[in-house]
This record gives sequence, C-alpha cells and structure tokens, in this order.
Amino acid sequence: MNSVLITIAVLAALGCLLAVILYFVSQKFKVYEDPKIAEVEAELPGANCGGCGFPGCHGLAEALAKADDISAIGCPVGGAAVMAKIATILGKEAGSAEPKIAVARCSASCSTRIKVTEYDGAQSCAIAASHFSSETGCAFACLGHGDCVKACKFDAISIDPEKGVVVDEEKCVACGACAKACPKNVIEIRAKGRAVQGKNRRVWVNCVNKDKGPVAMKACKSACIACGKCAKVCKFNAIVIENNVAYIDYTKCKACGLCLNECPTHALQATFPAPPKPAPKPAAEAPVVPPVQSDVKPADKAE
Repeated sequence: MNSVLITIAVLAALGCLLAVILYFVSQKFKVYEDPKIAEVEAELPGANCGGCGFPGCHGLAEALAKADDISAIGCPVGGAAVMAKIATILGKEAGSAEPKIAVARCSASCSTRIKVTEYDGAQSCAIAASHFSSETGCAFACLGHGDCVKACKFDAISIDPEKGVVVDEEKCVACGACAKACPKNVIEIRAKGRAVQGKNRRVWVNCVNKDKGPVAMKACKSACIACGKCAKVCKFNAIVIENNVAYIDYTKCKACGLCLNECPTHALQATFPAPPKPAPKPAAEAPVVPPVQSDVKPADKAE
C-alpha cells in the first residue's frame, strides 16, 4: 500500500514540476500577436487564394496590421468594400486599387490553328508542356488541358472548344492562380477597364506568338504579325511592338477602339464593338482652267 502511495506522490510531484517548467518555457518563448490581426482576418473572405501576394488570409492580416501604409496592399477577392472595413479597424487609409480581371491571350480555336500532331498523354498543361511544344504549329499557344480551370477556386474559368479559355467576368477576382498555373504564360491579369453603360471597356492583343510574321501567320490565321498598324493609329502611345508581337499597356489605353479596325489578322480583342470606320473623303475635283485667249488672228483662208 505504501509503495502505491509513494508512486502516486512521485508522479504528482513530477507532474507539478513539469507543469512549472512548461510554464516558464512558454513565457520565455511566448510570441506576442497583435489582437488586431484576428480582427482583420475576420473581415477577410477566407479564400486563401494568394492573390494578394501573401500566404493566405492570415499572412495578409499580419502584413496589414504591421504595415504603416496599407495603400499598396489589397485583397482582390474582398475588393474595396473589405479594405475599407479593415482600414477603419487599423485606423489607416486604404488604397484605391483598380479592379482587374484575368485575360486569356490566345484564340485557341481549331478554325484558326490547324493541328499537326496528336497528344495522347496526361491531361495536364504542365506535363504536356514538358514533353512537347503544342499540337499545333504555334509553340506559344494554349494547350487546352485546363490547368487554369483546376487552379481557379471561384469557378470563373472554362475551356470552350471554339473560343478556348473563357473567363467569367462576374466570378473572376483576379487572384492570379490561373496565370501561375499556365505554363505557356497565356493568361494575364489586366485592368477591367473603365465602365461605360455598365460594361467594362478593355482592349488586348489576343496573341503571345513571338515568331516573325510569316511564321506566326502560317501557324495561326489570327496571330499578331507585328505589322505595327495598331501602334501607328494609337493616339495615346499605349501600343508597343516587342519580340515580334504587339502589347497594349492598359495604364495608357483609353479604349477608343481605333486600333481594332487596323489589325489585318483580327488579333486585337475588345469587350465592345469596333467603332465605325470614317467615311473616305471625296476626291477633290480638279479646278477648271479657262482656255487661254490668243491675240493672234488666224490667217485668211486661201481662195
């Protein structure tokens, strides 16, 4: 009986000793966390998409709580409304980030790009890209196996056999997961554009082919051939030709649509119809020149 009591007493003393040791260790290595981090995280949508550039919503909450200026930090899912609430909690001023959206810069249509081979492997763009360039003659084209669809947590992307990658503007939050998943760098995060009559106006080049014009045109009928006509007509210097392909700088583009009528391959895409072409100016009529009066009288006719 005494041995049992001694065992119990020893175990109880050992437990108390370990509890005291753990207490002092926890106090020694205790990490203080600002209570505002939890308040900020509660306002975030909890998507953990990484579109903000931080590891999940908790990482974003920590960055917002620690930053002196949060104007350059934002949540693409929550948008301006969520950032306004967070700014109130932190007593800081939120920035006014321009709404963005994912854009697929490839037509990926069988009607414009003829298949030259058949891929019979795993249905993954990443795996396919590591094995060969493309089923078509364009080595820069969308592979169409849907890695971007799987990466999107908001069901905003689908693959259409005729249109290629289709982005649902109402669901896309511009988190960038689809762009990171694309091994061909076909998807780009761009500004939604200025709203006109409830619809965002934006223009982009629907091609990333860096081959020279004749080669690109042979691979795809709607490829950009870097002719430069769109850049010449742009009044805002928003279009540049780099690496044999045109690119539209959305920070300069005013969505006037003048470039849409200039592209011979229809590689430019827009969310609005092209403006009507101006009527050709009538040819100027040549001025009527009156006949010159001569003072020389004709000689008399011989009789």
